[in-house]
Amino acid sequence: MAVGDIKFSSMTNLFERPQKVAFLIFERFSMVAFSSAIEPLRLANRIIARDLFTWSVHTMDGLPVTSSSEVKVTPDAPLSELGEADIILICTGVDVEKLERPPLLGQKLRALASRGAILGSLCTGTYILAKLKLLEKHRCTIHWENSRAFREEFPHVNLCSDVFEIDGNRMTCAGGTAALDMMLMYIAHGQSVELAREIAEVNLHQAIREGKEEQRYDLESRLGISNRSVLGAIDAMTDHIEDLLSCQQIAQSINISTRQLERLFKKYFDCTPGQYYLRLRLDAARDLLRRTSRSILDVSLATGFSSTSHFTKCFREYYGHTPSKERQASIWATEIPAKANEGNGAKTIDLKEN
Repeated sequence: MAVGDIKFSSMTNLFERPQKVAFLIFERFSMVAFSSAIEPLRLANRIIARDLFTWSVHTMDGLPVTSSSEVKVTPDAPLSELGEADIILICTGVDVEKLERPPLLGQKLRALASRGAILGSLCTGTYILAKLKLLEKHRCTIHWENSRAFREEFPHVNLCSDVFEIDGNRMTCAGGTAALDMMLMYIAHGQSVELAREIAEVNLHQAIREGKEEQRYDLESRLGISNRSVLGAIDAMTDHIEDLLSCQQIAQSINISTRQLERLFKKYFDCTPGQYYLRLRLDAARDLLRRTSRSILDVSLATGFSSTSHFTKCFREYYGHTPSKERQASIWATEIPAKANEGNGAKTIDLKEN
């Protein structure tokens, strides 16, 4: 995405005054996304020798939260004490679907948006914005691990697979170092491309990614396979997780015979196309069980199984336990760290002013 392609509605001469950026962090937030977004602001101020940005860090109740890397961060203030802000960035991480969203959050974000603030997210924070219905008519993105469950829960939200999206007064990124690219693009648009490039150079970030770049390596790179027929067959399977294709239909879609398709999968994966297809569907089902509250019946239907009994049988054979156990294990796993971290001497970063 070229700089000129990004439009911030109702915003001109963006940096005539310092831009106030507020970070709202939640339990188990992504530290790499948070630091990748805040560092460009610090470097912009240092390089330009004046305050282009000021920033503050908030939690819902003003109490410290612990990142997914178990680093505890003390905020500046609770969300209720956030006054004006030009940008508010929600930073979450794993298990975002299980986070509580107090009514104050939606009220505060809508009030900020009504005054022209940009609402944004880092990593999985897009889920919070979607849940609060703040992404209507806006393109957005989220980390690829969460994309399938996100599409299932918010089918009407325009979700893309880009590393970041800036659309009107919404800016979302997929997490990790994509936050750095998103903030660099924002700085390039509001101040200058030269400043953004200098910040990138100081960060040893040799190439600023454009928003339209894909998050993941392509299928060929991930699998280490260059055979176009095999890759085409897997693409067809991935696109038809719910509405299943027969082996014959898959072969026809890539213009080879069923026999040839079977030989290729035996050669590259030592299994039949049907067995490989089943693994893809079970992986998709496991993801939905972990990241959504959809019933097991819904999950089974969404991944191409005609009944819960057949789904449960296949799931147990592949993973060694039932779909119910998978869901229980996922919920239990999210409860252990909070208790285990009490009094364990976790590292603490205090962001309050001295």
